[in-house]
Amino acid sequence: MKKILKVKDLKDAFDLELVCDLADLDRKITVSDLSRPGLEMAGFFTYYPYERVQILGKTELTFLEGLSSRVRKERMEKLCHDETPAIIIARNLSVPEELIEVSCKKRIPILRTAMNTTRFASKLTNYLEAQLAPTITLHGVLVDVYGVGILITGSSGIGKSETALELVKRGHRLVADDAVEIRQTAENELIGTAPEVIRHLLEIRGLGIINVMTLFGAGAVRIHKKITQVVKLEMWDKDKNYERLGLDEQKMKIMDTEIPEITIPVRPGRNLAVIIEVAAMNYRLKIMGHHAAKEFTERLSEFMDEEH
Repeated sequence: MKKILKVKDLKDAFDLELVCDLADLDRKITVSDLSRPGLEMAGFFTYYPYERVQILGKTELTFLEGLSSRVRKERMEKLCHDETPAIIIARNLSVPEELIEVSCKKRIPILRTAMNTTRFASKLTNYLEAQLAPTITLHGVLVDVYGVGILITGSSGIGKSETALELVKRGHRLVADDAVEIRQTAENELIGTAPEVIRHLLEIRGLGIINVMTLFGAGAVRIHKKITQVVKLEMWDKDKNYERLGLDEQKMKIMDTEIPEITIPVRPGRNLAVIIEVAAMNYRLKIMGHHAAKEFTERLSEFMDEEH
């Protein structure tokens, strides 16, 4: 699922100037790629990517100035395709009259920024890739524990929210409870956040809804966090063999990304918050090259070799 992004969202995000008041700011932006129509200014429209946001800088506009008014209007007619979401002028440069005339007629927004072309294009690309990234919503709780983004999953009533509350009390930060919106912003990178309506809120059965930021302060919450580990809570099954060494690492696939997953059996007397803290610290050690299970296995092998 992709978020619907409109030109007015872009205008507000970058505080852009609207050149023509007749423009339709509800036009949708569907791709994150941008276009600097250099060849198009020269008249080559065979492969014109009309569905992209078009950016005109000093080079394109200087070239246009050298054309006759008739040719400029002809090029602007082709530039302002019916499906072009918007045209953005960089450096606060003057907008050609022919472009204003055609764009107003077709209600295509002409926006203007004071930033130079390269810098603005870079910022706009990052913004569009983040906003238009594929998104899914998963049932779970996302917390930031020692800088590690941990997605806690499990069946309803297993104790996910209560565990998150204990983690917040221990100084960690809540990102989302119950529903986690996950965006794949890059290859192997998942960013989780909370839907606006439930942001900073925790549901504790028997207590109700609590506002974590109000109770524990702004330092107890985060707006978003990269997900690096999944902790699955499940009821203890005496007939199931749970991992005891940590050599067999499981993965959970979310969209196109695989995230390390550990399963923690739940039963009375187990402090889940402490276990998750240790899981986060152990994850950090692993990415720094220290794998306790592998080191134990190597020591055991060495010991057995010495015995023989």
